[in-house]
Amino acid sequence: MKRFKANWDITQNWQFLFPFLGLITLGYSAFRLTSLLPLNATYITIPASLAVFYILLKTVLYAITKLESKWIVNQRWELIRIFIVFAITGSSSVLVGRPIIKWLGITQDNLHPLLYWILFIAISLFFYQVLLVLIGWIFGQFQFFWNFEKKMIRRFGLGRFLDD
Repeated sequence: MKRFKANWDITQNWQFLFPFLGLITLGYSAFRLTSLLPLNATYITIPASLAVFYILLKTVLYAITKLESKWIVNQRWELIRIFIVFAITGSSSVLVGRPIIKWLGITQDNLHPLLYWILFIAISLFFYQVLLVLIGWIFGQFQFFWNFEKKMIRRFGLGRFLDD
């Protein structure tokens, strides 16, 4: 446990919450991904979920080591918190985008499927930008996500609207 705490720069016990949440989220994601496969037996689903969990864990740890030098954080465990915010925001933007697009009366029945998906992605992307800062603020990473958002706005060519 001391090695784990030292590796992730954990100084207080409440900071264990984020590695724990990250593992729970990875486990749930592995199970959901495995449930998409045509596996009919539980004795196959559980080992397949464990294999997908292992692959996801290795992928996330690799991404953390690559982004650790790029993203400036005070403690290494904060990278897990940032990944959790990205995961929640991505899912939430789609969940918010669906009712909005229905409220606007846009369906695949009354619009060409290509245009429908372009509009759906554009609406979801808009809400993604807003939710990223909001959820980042809830998780105590407002400054990181506000800087991330400003960089993204500049990449979209809308930097003139920022008043740095």
